Amino acid sequence: MSGDVAVFDIAGDFTRKDCPIPTLHELASAQLETGIHKILFNFEKVGFVDSFGLGQIVSSYISTQKLGGGFKLCQVPPKLMFFLKVVNLIPNVISVYPDETAALESFANPSPPEDPTNLKL
Repeated sequence: MSGDVAVFDIAGDFTRKDCPIPTLHELASAQLETGIHKILFNFEKVGFVDSFGLGQIVSSYISTQKLGGGFKLCQVPPKLMFFLKVVNLIPNVISVYPDETAALESFANPSPPEDPTNLKL
């Protein structure tokens, strides 16, 4: 937690095979149920993300939006960033920030993030 924002520092591969119990969506939902409606996923220490991981991100985003909350990502690895762009989730659906500080500040001062889609892969 950082103020009124639930921050999830995700580490390792984010796949069906390496799925934590409870899942990330379950953890985010638990925070939403307690009244915390601002969710931040920090991917600084994440390696590979498969379609299961992407599904967890989307499910968490949808649950947060249904309650009128805010959902953001930060430090997204280039391959995941590319995939989010391909499926049109960024920059118009999910907000992505370069680091945790920028993402946390954006909850206090909402404005669109810089377009993270100009990747050089």
